[in-house]
Amino acid sequence: MRDMDRNTRLNKFEKRRKTTKSITILLIAGAVLIVVLLAFWIFGGGNDDSDTTSEEPMEESSEIIINDDSKSNDDSNNNTEENEEATEDEAESTTPDEEEDTKANNEEVETEPAEPSDDNVEEAFTGDWEPVGTVQTGPHTTTYNEGTADRAELKKASSVATGIAENDMIEWWYENGGEQKVIATVSDNAQTATYRVFLSWIDGEGWQPTKVEKLIVNDRKSN
Repeated sequence: MRDMDRNTRLNKFEKRRKTTKSITILLIAGAVLIVVLLAFWIFGGGNDDSDTTSEEPMEESSEIIINDDSKSNDDSNNNTEENEEATEDEAESTTPDEEEDTKANNEEVETEPAEPSDDNVEEAFTGDWEPVGTVQTGPHTTTYNEGTADRAELKKASSVATGIAENDMIEWWYENGGEQKVIATVSDNAQTATYRVFLSWIDGEGWQPTKVEKLIVNDRKSN
């Protein structure tokens, strides 16, 4: 009888020992799993945040271009293609000598005070600038897209009128100033001076500056 009690106690003890061992193993496995998950979350999932923050912030574009022409998008696209073809196929239509003559004449232009268009103008003046020349032929529709003949020639005309070199110029804004007219807002790269340039298209001769306003504040620069 005593032997049976003794065996029963031994069996119970053995069961408790096995149960305790199993619980211990499960706890260890659970702890390991938690550590693995935490490590994955910290070192694995954290890489996305790291990659995101390591990227340089996108610089705010200095070129804010709008197209107010009444032409349809299809007309604008077609004209863009024509301008690009004209740039490639007819780049020799204006010779270097003609460009130098135009540049020299424009540098000697005498300016006269003009009426400012708003209260943000420090000074305004007009001058008898010559058109800067063009590679474009046929009917003209103004476009502002990067890489087009219009865009390059507008920049050149703005440079002539303001005295800012093309490679030192920020083009802030182009807008429709009327039929075959454009108003450009440009500054030097250091942004020490900002100008509003009024330009008119002359068929076969290109863009001609007609008036320049030196602005008190760059009203096309987003804060």
